[in-house]
Amino acid sequence: MRPDQKPVAAVPTTDLERILELCEPIWARLRGRRFLITGGTGFFGTWLLETIAAANAALGLGLTASIVSRDPTAYRARFVHLGQDPAFTWIAGSAADFPCPSMNHDFLLHLATATCARTGQTDSRLMLSAKLEGIRHVIDVARKTGIRRALVTSSGAVYGPQPPQLATIPETYAGAPDPTKPESAYGNGKRLVEQFCAVNDDIDIVIARCFAFVGPHLPLDGRFAAGNFIRDALAGEPITIHGDGTGIRSYLYVGDLIVWLLTMLIGAPGRTAYNVGSDEPISIFELAQRVSALTGHTEIRILDAPGHAPPERYVPCIDRVRTLTGLNVFTSLDRSLEKTLDWYSGTASSVT
Repeated sequence: MRPDQKPVAAVPTTDLERILELCEPIWARLRGRRFLITGGTGFFGTWLLETIAAANAALGLGLTASIVSRDPTAYRARFVHLGQDPAFTWIAGSAADFPCPSMNHDFLLHLATATCARTGQTDSRLMLSAKLEGIRHVIDVARKTGIRRALVTSSGAVYGPQPPQLATIPETYAGAPDPTKPESAYGNGKRLVEQFCAVNDDIDIVIARCFAFVGPHLPLDGRFAAGNFIRDALAGEPITIHGDGTGIRSYLYVGDLIVWLLTMLIGAPGRTAYNVGSDEPISIFELAQRVSALTGHTEIRILDAPGHAPPERYVPCIDRVRTLTGLNVFTSLDRSLEKTLDWYSGTASSVT
């Protein structure tokens, strides 16, 4: 078995119990229902599957799911407890070409993304076409299998650069990524996905514009600063900031995220976009300091000197989701980092 095929530890039981508690108002509406999930073997998807398995075990929901994955065999070998769960049916394929299931479904969760977690490993042209082909195929399958309610994950990247005068960016902000820049392909691709959802009015679709997250299963080898800092610290190496450290971000715990996604799927007004993330700002340097403090006196290395421009911001306004669903940030950033570090410190899938 290759290192990337080693069995992976389950999500902490305390987290699953907390999710079950916070989602208590919606479980009755999910009894006996069936999900169609794309991206079900990624960071978000793994937590969702863990939650479904836990809810079935604790509450006897009989909730089932068809899960689309490019390589379900490899995933099931690593996540043995999920791979053997009879509630899950596995479908091999990408979002753009997976075979249409023969049975009807009740809800769609389109979590798949046409980008790689590792920096610089996604062709922008292929990503744009994959996003459009994917959402078109997914909506077509949803229609054929009787789905009339869906949640599609988008990104805060749809807003383009956040103006420095905006402490948090609301859903009403009309900015956009510059389409003449290749690096805007991800954000503009997500805008196209949202537009495609808007013109398919026979399915009630909730758009979740996701920002930044932290928690067990967060990739530690890619474009996520929090994951990279945790990797460096656990390996006993200097925490390296690829930039000047002044950028402002916010991080929602992935356990909170699952509560948000399920609650929004079931209870949020449809045909609406919602920012999904924490509104507690923190600089990249301060984030590195917190990881350092939690792991010991680890050196922090900043590769770039500070510039003269205002710090880049990427922080959502979450007033809409608070008002319409009652959701909030349930886990502090310090506790989120502690949970992530504890999980990686105790698993065989930690950094080598």
